[in-house]
Amino acid sequence: PWAQPWYQHYKYFFRSPSNVRIITNTITLSLGKLVVGLLPPLIFALAISECRNKYVARAIQTVSYLPHFLSWAVVYGICLTMLSESTGVINGLIKSFGGKTIPFLTSNKYFRGVLIGSDLWKNLGWGAITYIAAIMGVDTTLYEAATVDGCGRLRQIIHVTLPGIRKIFVVLMIMNVGKILNVSFTQVNVMMNDSVRQSGEIIDTWIYTEGLGKLNYSLSTAVGLLKSVISFMLVFATNRLARKWECAIW
Repeated sequence: PWAQPWYQHYKYFFRSPSNVRIITNTITLSLGKLVVGLLPPLIFALAISECRNKYVARAIQTVSYLPHFLSWAVVYGICLTMLSESTGVINGLIKSFGGKTIPFLTSNKYFRGVLIGSDLWKNLGWGAITYIAAIMGVDTTLYEAATVDGCGRLRQIIHVTLPGIRKIFVVLMIMNVGKILNVSFTQVNVMMNDSVRQSGEIIDTWIYTEGLGKLNYSLSTAVGLLKSVISFMLVFATNRLARKWECAIW
């Protein structure tokens, strides 16, 4: 009898008409953010580390991680300035060349891309910091040996740098997989509107509307617990897979 309320909450969640849509949106956005949160910062860090002029490299690195400290409200204002269909800079350029404006912020076709792209812009430099620190920790004698063997910079990156930071990459991947169901609620809540709810609503915004908005706190707790259990299982599975690469974190 004591478990009946919890069962009813899960039954309500999985029988919700929007269930498939919000789960699909959450997984799609999470996978997109997982990819842009791992690979672009790695490439950016490699580019920074290969820059000959260290002053230029430091200036670029500093400028790149400043957006991380902006709130999502400010980021949305920037997106609105750049992407608005009526007054946006990009659509203004498109119209000046005789093209048709693109509804970036009000079309389900483009909204997910805007969410993933704005997240990439905001966190690119910040995400690269860990990789840059790892690259600096690679033994320099390995580069010297590679140079003696006739390896150019590209082959040194492939055979020395990337293997040297492999464990850091796997650890970050495991941590990001654990957050795969936790798409930034603040970002989506600030940037979403009724026109793009079909492609932008996620589990957290649904919980906010159905649980907190309707004072159904038990529903919010139950769905949150389900997310935590799934996240733990994903982290555990990813860590087991990492053992094959000898990069597990426990």
